[in-house]
Amino acid sequence: MFLAARPERLCNVREISDHYGISYNHLVKVIHRLSQLGYVQSIKGKGGGVKLAKEATTLRLGDLVKALEPNMDIVECFNRDTNTCRITDSCQLKHYLFDANNAFLSSLNNHTLADTVKGTNIFKALQGI
Repeated sequence: MFLAARPERLCNVREISDHYGISYNHLVKVIHRLSQLGYVQSIKGKGGGVKLAKEATTLRLGDLVKALEPNMDIVECFNRDTNTCRITDSCQLKHYLFDANNAFLSSLNNHTLADTVKGTNIFKALQGI
């Protein structure tokens, strides 16, 4: 969201971590992963920083969540390799949870990263106003 609110310039990880009050080391890992996935462009060296690699209007939220959280296994039986549930064969709940999980991602995909920074509040917050 920080990068979407500041598309006109490079940002650095320290300013983002300071703004949100989150761990710098954790954010470095998140930015690295976003870069690997092609969502963020990282420019090294003096005057470097990070920026979105694509327009925020093209980045659907459900796709972002799915890319960053590839294991959306909300119950054990969603993973056949590690499933030890004794009632998997007769349980119907897993089907409803699977449908709900898909509906969650689908609902998020109705919105883009650009939608999350619409309005003036986030811009004022980023400017320290």
